[in-house]
Amino acid sequence: MQIRRIGYQVRGFGRITNYALRWAYMITEKAKHKGRVLAFWQKHGMKATMDAFGVKRRTLYWWREQERKGGGKLEALNERSKRPHRVRKREWAGGVMAEIKRLRQEHPNLGPDKIAMLLIPFCQKEKYGCPKGRTIARIIADDPKKMRMFPIKVRHNGTIVVRKRVKRARKPKYFEATHPGHCGALDTIERFVHGCKRYVLTFTDVYSRFSFALATSSHASQAAKEFFEIIRRVFPYELEYVLTDNGSEFMKDFDAKLRELHKTHWHTYPKTPKMNAHEERFNRTIQEEFIDYHDYELLNPEVFNEKLMDYLIWYNGERPHWSLKLKSPIQFLTQFNPQLCNMYWRDTSNCFFSAS
Repeated sequence: MQIRRIGYQVRGFGRITNYALRWAYMITEKAKHKGRVLAFWQKHGMKATMDAFGVKRRTLYWWREQERKGGGKLEALNERSKRPHRVRKREWAGGVMAEIKRLRQEHPNLGPDKIAMLLIPFCQKEKYGCPKGRTIARIIADDPKKMRMFPIKVRHNGTIVVRKRVKRARKPKYFEATHPGHCGALDTIERFVHGCKRYVLTFTDVYSRFSFALATSSHASQAAKEFFEIIRRVFPYELEYVLTDNGSEFMKDFDAKLRELHKTHWHTYPKTPKMNAHEERFNRTIQEEFIDYHDYELLNPEVFNEKLMDYLIWYNGERPHWSLKLKSPIQFLTQFNPQLCNMYWRDTSNCFFSAS
């Protein structure tokens, strides 16, 4: 089968397409302005151009020379880097550089300001000038490997693997939810009951404060995955972003489910609970108002969940919230979008208790 592109055998189509792509993506707005100034100069003369655009004579000649050297193409008028071809290099005594590297290896990934404090006795003894913290930071940045150390893992077959930190998507610093389902936050409450570990998975919609929870005896990612599927049935809006901490229950199966649904999974920074403040506040509320009075029933998650559902119905349907101007989450959602208020939320069938 023969495939023909658009504009096949149209005379000049390729040239026009190339010009359009260059104009749209390869030429900056400043270069386009320079091109208009040069065209105005050619048509109206030097004095009129200087008066109209406020540019100097030597600037016009310089722009024209740039355009000529570029073969008459406007890309030649794009701004170029003004960095000097030859720049100064940071040069310190070899002993100072070696000592910085030794400190970074002996104390893996130690910060530059702390290295500066540990470097003072060495420099005084050897009579070297001591660099400051910001200078040490630049010295570290200049190193090809950034003087960074990674822990090493030895596999069962003797292979040595460097364990590098996994890059994860983080919630933007100034993110603010603007509508229901914009961001859903999840977390886990861990309890010891008569020597047994039990977990309560929790969920909060950041915008409407609609919350849900489920007790389980498993801390695996499969349980978190099942909990998320229940949330999708209970919460009447489609979630766009999912925010969790770095717990193992939110990895593997849970993360694979989010990827399958094309959801963006945000992680909080370690030891930074304020990044998930709304969910942490719900965790405190549900513990102070319900779990502390029913923790003995956590030994049997199904019995605990039956009573928990009654509390959540009251929490979402009737309990006033200061953040919602003393409205409940369902009242707030009804006010936000009345056509989606006719949901039978009291349907607490046994399918909710499968993650145990």
